[in-house]
Amino acid sequence: MSDSPAAVGALLRATPPDRLPEAIAEHLRTHYAASDVEVLLSDLSLSSLRPAIDRDGPDGGQLEQRCFGSQQALVDTRPGATRVLLPLTVWGDRLGVLRLEVGSEPTHELTAELEALASEFAMALRTADRDTDRYHLVRRKQRLTMAAELQWDMLPGRSLDGERFRLAGTLEPAYAVYGDHYDWAITGDRLTVTVLNGNGDGLESTLLTTVAVNAMRNARRSGANIVEQAELASDAVYSRHGGITHVATLLLEIDLSDGTVEAVDAGSPKAMIARNGDIRPVTLEQQLPLGMFGDTRYEIQKFQLDPGDRLLVVSDGVHAAAPGGRPEYGASSLLTALRRTRLQPPSEAVGTILRGLRDYHAGIDPEDDAVIVCLDWLRLLA
Repeated sequence: MSDSPAAVGALLRATPPDRLPEAIAEHLRTHYAASDVEVLLSDLSLSSLRPAIDRDGPDGGQLEQRCFGSQQALVDTRPGATRVLLPLTVWGDRLGVLRLEVGSEPTHELTAELEALASEFAMALRTADRDTDRYHLVRRKQRLTMAAELQWDMLPGRSLDGERFRLAGTLEPAYAVYGDHYDWAITGDRLTVTVLNGNGDGLESTLLTTVAVNAMRNARRSGANIVEQAELASDAVYSRHGGITHVATLLLEIDLSDGTVEAVDAGSPKAMIARNGDIRPVTLEQQLPLGMFGDTRYEIQKFQLDPGDRLLVVSDGVHAAAPGGRPEYGASSLLTALRRTRLQPPSEAVGTILRGLRDYHAGIDPEDDAVIVCLDWLRLLA
């Protein structure tokens, strides 16, 4: 006996935020005769899927990772039981995988119904994150530094999908970051993307980035354009630090209806565009980082995206990484990484590029954290 997604949503809304996994497991057992239900959540580095119901149980294996990466439901038929794996995703933000066993191979209709149930559950999980620490504990392999705690709380998500775009970002190292950050917001046809690098390291760098991010959000949420966002953030940083320190920033506002990009380049983050097999850097006139001087004024520059373009933005912890005195990772390595990931969605591409950066470090601890943001603009508005 099955139940509608609306009924599942009502059930989850009536459940305490820390008891959602048990509620969905009981629902699946009662209405679908399911067994061995487990909720697997991605850890912060997106390298493993960790169990939320049986905390002592094993991490997700190859099938679970395949479901998480492909974002497709998988059915694994075995003697006596069939395992169903369902992605837990909200607006493209990948949370994990819901795994259950049923007595026989499900029909296409039943699989679709289970996918709808998983979507309701994923939305409830994302909402519950504000009111319980349970899922934070599951996702962490180790304790975060205080700086990392602040920055993870400020991140908008790991991925965001819309009708006309796919967007993903990653921050490394996951458990001890130093001030690099990204932010985004979608309102109508306007997608704002920001990559920042707070000067210095540790908690002071994170506090610096926190001031800049929230100043830009405050301006943006008041209807200000990216010049006003940059100027308010610059004034906020300068008023606190008097020009002693600064925040390098690249602000982008993409018009999703025609691909026009307005930019304020205020520092070290770099952008590249992949188009029809050709990859080129985005050349912008660099302006002063935020907070270097009082009353700094900024200007908008423009460039154009074509349908099917991929835009990659990285902080200096990527393009300027020089582990152990080696040459900088630089543009040539990013060109190679972009070519290698062209057929991957942004949510997978950022991970592939990050693994390439890790390989380049060859076991040497990075001296700076790294942000990678990848945007695919899909097509013009119909």
